[in-house]
Amino acid sequence: MVTRDLLSISDLNENELNQLLLSADALKTRGTDRSMDGRVLTTIFEKPSLRTKASLELAAKLLGGHVLSFGAHEVQIGEREPIEDVARVISRMSDVVAMRVFQHETLVSASRASDVPILNALSDFEHPCQALADLLTLRERFGELAGLRVAFIGDGFNVACSLAFAAVKSGIHLTVASPEGYSIPGDIITKINNTSGPGNLTLVSDPREAVSGAAAVYTDVWASMGQESESITRKEAFAAYQVNSELLDFAPSDVVVMHDLPAHRGEEITTEVFEKNQNMIFDQAENRLYTAQAALKYTLGLDQ
Repeated sequence: MVTRDLLSISDLNENELNQLLLSADALKTRGTDRSMDGRVLTTIFEKPSLRTKASLELAAKLLGGHVLSFGAHEVQIGEREPIEDVARVISRMSDVVAMRVFQHETLVSASRASDVPILNALSDFEHPCQALADLLTLRERFGELAGLRVAFIGDGFNVACSLAFAAVKSGIHLTVASPEGYSIPGDIITKINNTSGPGNLTLVSDPREAVSGAAAVYTDVWASMGQESESITRKEAFAAYQVNSELLDFAPSDVVVMHDLPAHRGEEITTEVFEKNQNMIFDQAENRLYTAQAALKYTLGLDQ
């Protein structure tokens, strides 16, 4: 078995991404297996988490594995000891390590030092665990991802970046609408443009243009963890990017709305729109469990 990191959706080729989704679907429809029997997942989270932490740790246990869990105050990466030493120690006591970090470079450094695979549980660059659940949810709803039109309204941060990589590889036509200064960063756009796949990414500033013709409209919080000091500035910048009934008038009548949670009702989405689409949104949340199982199997080489 060959173990593999999963730091970015770009780590997966088209076939691997499709097989990972098929694995998640099988785990959901046919039930779990015990392929992680005796193996250990360690989670190290510098930031708070509900869905990611719960889904990964439950996924490991359902697969027959064990879990070691550490919060930011216990490890204090870079203060108490460098990430390289943390990775060397934990890799001698674990089979896979899932990390939620402020800086993506922390994951890269951990990967270089670790003898076991590293799984990105969110960084400032990407959130691959979320993107996998998003694709599974879209495929359940629409049956086929190729050719599907999806609009993302809001900050071009980690969730949008992972979704963009996933869209290109899965055949989705993704349009991201962001205010000036908050679009997907240029260096990541270059990587996305160099990513092979049948899908594509379009960047616009007008959210009405983005939702026109979209089968699904996706939004996320305006200020992510670590950006709290910018919340007032961001509320002003994103005021015209709220997903509300007026915006959705420019979308097809059967459009569905997605949100990765937590949701700030009255900011990026109205209560009315959220509640109307709550089944889709909580399907996304539930599917985090099945894609987490599939991701753990992928990193450990248990899908081979």
